[in-house]
Amino acid sequence: MSLKIPFRKQPLALNQPSTPLASQPKTQRYSGLTLASYWTGPVLIVVCHIGLLLALFTGLSLGAWIWIAFWYWIRMLAITGIYHRLLTHRAYSSPAPVKWIGSFIASAAGQMGPSWWKAHHEEHHRFTDQPQDPHSSVLGFQWSHYQWLLSKNFIPSRLPPDVEQDIVLKTIDRLHFVPTLALALLSYAIGGTEYLAAFFVSTTLLFHGVALVNSACHKFGTTPFTTNDYSRNNSLVAVLTLGEGWHNCHHAFPWSARQGITLTPDQQIKYLPDFTFVFIQCLQRLGLASKVRVPSAKDTLASAAE
Repeated sequence: MSLKIPFRKQPLALNQPSTPLASQPKTQRYSGLTLASYWTGPVLIVVCHIGLLLALFTGLSLGAWIWIAFWYWIRMLAITGIYHRLLTHRAYSSPAPVKWIGSFIASAAGQMGPSWWKAHHEEHHRFTDQPQDPHSSVLGFQWSHYQWLLSKNFIPSRLPPDVEQDIVLKTIDRLHFVPTLALALLSYAIGGTEYLAAFFVSTTLLFHGVALVNSACHKFGTTPFTTNDYSRNNSLVAVLTLGEGWHNCHHAFPWSARQGITLTPDQQIKYLPDFTFVFIQCLQRLGLASKVRVPSAKDTLASAAE
């Protein structure tokens, strides 16, 4: 099913009440140290893209491929389960140590810290597919995939107060590059240049996996739910991102811990593979997650695309 959705003229927050532009908080001023810390992010990603060429000279053994897969999987899960569904959308509640450990692992992905990540994603939902969206899909696939990271949009207009008030999360945010560098050093210590090359490969693949949610999931796929944007459910991206590719569902229910939901042609609810939701359920069974939010069947059917 495909749906051409008209571009909305006014901002509409999908996870919080809409706020007129005139009353939006003023752009935050950053210290030189914070700006220097943040701009290490794109540098590290560029270094990883160059560094993966090292694999052409070292080759990659089975152990190195396992290293690549493991760190891709665990860091992706930290981004989807902690950065995205817990910190940003509060789709469930969890004790502070879960947030701290998850954010430390997520920052080792080279995808910045929790304050930066949440700030950008909130702006994405507030102005989805409009010019104010930091990685708006209407500016092209390459822009939404990576070019926005090399523009003035890279610095968030304002950091989220709730994350900033947690001193541990704030420290992880400002020192986001430390876990990334530590993982690179650990890789080298375990397997020399071959495992360092594996780190570069894993981190580069992880970057593009996450970026596909911003780019491909606003261009290719199905639209089972009505939203005021161009979000799509994309099964390939869902596999690569442990469930984040069910993006149309996410924009319909941004607060939902479960994103793997669609509707059949005869308007029956169908659940899709969503490993991040399975992870949240495991946390719940361990007593480490509570107040898990999912849409009711009534709400799901009411949001069906016409």
